[in-house]
Order: sequence, then structure tokens, then C-alpha cells
Amino acid sequence: MQQDFESFVAARTPRLHRTAFLLTNDWALAEDLLQVTITKVWQRWNHIENDADGYVYRTMVNTYNTWWRRKWRGEISTEALPEPKGTGTSEPDAAKSLDLWAAVNRLPRRQRIAIVLRYFVDLSERQTADAMGCSVGTVKSATNKALVKLRVDPNLSHEDAAHRSMS
Repeated sequence: MQQDFESFVAARTPRLHRTAFLLTNDWALAEDLLQVTITKVWQRWNHIENDADGYVYRTMVNTYNTWWRRKWRGEISTEALPEPKGTGTSEPDAAKSLDLWAAVNRLPRRQRIAIVLRYFVDLSERQTADAMGCSVGTVKSATNKALVKLRVDPNLSHEDAAHRSMS
């Protein structure tokens, strides 16, 4: 049992860590989210009969939602405005990637979760619905609304997207 769990965690940690980062947009919070998720899964490991991946994603999403509800979102005043985070590179693809992530992070929480699980983790609609604790229709709706918002986001270069879709 312990060896199975250790093998499972070792094989999936990089992907789970990336998923946690995509949800939180913060590497430190992602590490915390992953650690809490793994701890919760370990406590129930004997009771997970099949689809351990689905159970892990559901646990991660539920934990993230709990943290999100508790997070204080008030303003913090400062004397000077913070400097914008630089990419350290001048490559256009890196800038486009940052614009995309900024746009994804502006999405409402449920839509961001749906986009991350469907397109970055590559889960099916059913797996995403199970992880989010909702119906497949809700996943489809949240994904569609998120894609509409991303398509009209003024900070994304829509000419590039149109060009890529024609290629």
C-alpha cells in the first residue's frame, strides 16, 4: 500500500505541481496546495478503489476552493507602485505566454479551473466535471464562457490567433 502510494506520487508530482500552479498562479501556494492534497489523499488511499487520478484532482480542486473562499482580498496600500514583473527575455512568444496567463488569471475562479483542467491538464469533460464536483454541462458552460472571454480579451493578440487557426 505505502509503496503503491509512493510510486503514484513520484510519477505524478510534476504534473500535479504544474496543475496547482495553474490554479493558484503562485509557486509557493502551489507547493502548499500539492502537499495538502497529497496528505489528504494518503489518509484515504486504502479506500480509493479506482481512478486515483480523478480523486487527486477532485481533492486538489476542493482544497483550492476552500482556500479561495477564506482568502482576504482587501487592498493593501503602499507608498510606491510595485514594478511590473519582467520576463527576463525579450522573446515575443514569452510575452504572448505572459499575456495569456494574465488573461486566464482574470477569469472567474470556476472558469479558470475548467480551462486549467480541460486544456492544460488535458482531462476529459467527464473527468473535469468529477474533479469540479459538477455536471458535464456545467463544465461545458464554464469552458465556453471562459473561451469567449479569452477571445475578446483586449490584451491578447487576436491577429496571431486568427493566423494560427488558418495554418
